[in-house]
Amino acid sequence: MPPIEDHPLRYELANELHARPFPSLSAPCTAAYLAIKQPHDAAKRDRGADLAHLVALLDRYGAGHPQPGATHYSGKIGRHVLKWESHTEFVTYTVFTEGVSTRPFDPADFEVFPAEWLAASPGMRVTSALIRVTPWKNKEQTREETDQWFVSESVAVARVLDDAAVMAGDFRIDTAGHLRFSVSVAPNTGARRIGRIVQRLCEIETYKSMSMLGFARVREMGRQMGETDSQLSRLIGDMTGGTQPAEETLQGLLHVSAELESLVAQSSFRFGATAAYEQIVNQRISVLREERFEGRQTFAEFMMRRYEPAMRTVRATKERLDAMADRAMRAGELLRTRVDVERSAQNQALLESMDKRADLQLRLQRTVEGLSVVAISYYAVSLAGYLLYPLTGVLGLSKGMITAAVTLPVVALVWWMVQRIRKKLH
Repeated sequence: MPPIEDHPLRYELANELHARPFPSLSAPCTAAYLAIKQPHDAAKRDRGADLAHLVALLDRYGAGHPQPGATHYSGKIGRHVLKWESHTEFVTYTVFTEGVSTRPFDPADFEVFPAEWLAASPGMRVTSALIRVTPWKNKEQTREETDQWFVSESVAVARVLDDAAVMAGDFRIDTAGHLRFSVSVAPNTGARRIGRIVQRLCEIETYKSMSMLGFARVREMGRQMGETDSQLSRLIGDMTGGTQPAEETLQGLLHVSAELESLVAQSSFRFGATAAYEQIVNQRISVLREERFEGRQTFAEFMMRRYEPAMRTVRATKERLDAMADRAMRAGELLRTRVDVERSAQNQALLESMDKRADLQLRLQRTVEGLSVVAISYYAVSLAGYLLYPLTGVLGLSKGMITAAVTLPVVALVWWMVQRIRKKLH
């Protein structure tokens, strides 16, 4: 019996689940992270340009190239390890280096990405971060380093993964242009678990930044939505009060509906992406299983106080935009119904007017028919008189008497003929 045939995508889809493993890291080490995105239509970008940019970096270090069309890559570049991933809207570069610099979060750690190479990027930086991973010493040392490295007003600190590590960060951009995160690792924490923690930090920061693009879009839309909402309310008021002609109000509503549909079309992708990114941020924080460290706020609390309000604003704006579009559509339907009713009334009045004119025409026609009977009778009596005048001597009657005698029969005959013709026509 021949073996069963595999689906052509079976191995590709199965291997996709294992294509992007977590890095294996040991403390101490440093991670330099960079996320790049094109400013417009990033989802439709040329992926070949991203891959060419990666190859340019690999060539600087004499490293091997990825497969054509690859969406992820991992390999050594000099004494570092590079992890590259291509996502729907952005690409990420993470470089891991053994050991940490003497100066915490030294900008020189980011020089693994050459300045000329950065300048030739096919996109713009969404975020970049330096992550310092060190062995756990004690609470006092961790507290001192946290107070020294981060802004106390916004710093988030938490014990994660059942005390496997203590991670900290304030989500602020330093003078070198990077965010800072520290991870103090317990002695018994494995290399893969350290890699998961660092990877989660990078993902939290990236998807937080990407979802904030939705908040920026909402702020751009605020003024236009306010003006459109005011215009829509005014048009609905005109429709209710009947102060403006219905046709003019309908044209205004159609214009507003077109503007709202344009806003929905322009923002639907960003709203959808923002909701997806927000869910990823919350999920990544959740899987870290945070516990409070010496009364400091956790990453979840930081997001609840500073990030969640922005996301609620995005959701509220989306709901408001959808409600405005629905309101404009309903108002347009009501106004079209009103216009149809008014047109029906106009048509009814026009039909009544046409009936009146037809009735007048009928009356006029009957009047003309009566006059035509008189006129025809007059000429018929005259002709009959000329025919009967030679009989005046025989009958002993005058011309006047003969004319008078034939007048009534001729008129009756003409009337009967006219009535018969009218019945045949109808």
